[in-house]
Amino acid sequence: MATSRLRGFPDDEEDDVFAVTRFRATGDDATALAAAVAPLLDALAARPGFADGELGRSADDPELWALVTRWDGVGSYRRALSNAEVKISGAPVWVHALDEPGVYITD
Repeated sequence: MATSRLRGFPDDEEDDVFAVTRFRATGDDATALAAAVAPLLDALAARPGFADGELGRSADDPELWALVTRWDGVGSYRRALSNAEVKISGAPVWVHALDEPGVYITD
C-alpha cells in the first residue's frame, strides 16, 4: 500500500528547516545585539547543514529583532546549537531572545 507524505510531518528523510529567533533589545543593548550576531553567524556557518542566516529589525517595532537561519534538517540545527563555539559566541545574543518555539519545516 502506498502512503502519501503529509506536509510538515516527520518521515525518514530530513526536511529543510528555518529557525526564527526573536529578540527584544533597545539602545545600547540593540547595538550590542547587532554586533554580536556576526560572530554567531560565523560559528553557525562552520557547522554541517547550515545554509544561511540573517538578522533583521522589525519595521513596526524598533525594539523587536529576528535572526533567521536555514538548515538542511532539524538535526543539523539542534547539533549546531550544542556545539561549544556556538554556545560561547551565541551567549551575548541569546540573552535577548524571547522564549518561544522557532523552528519550522519546509518542503
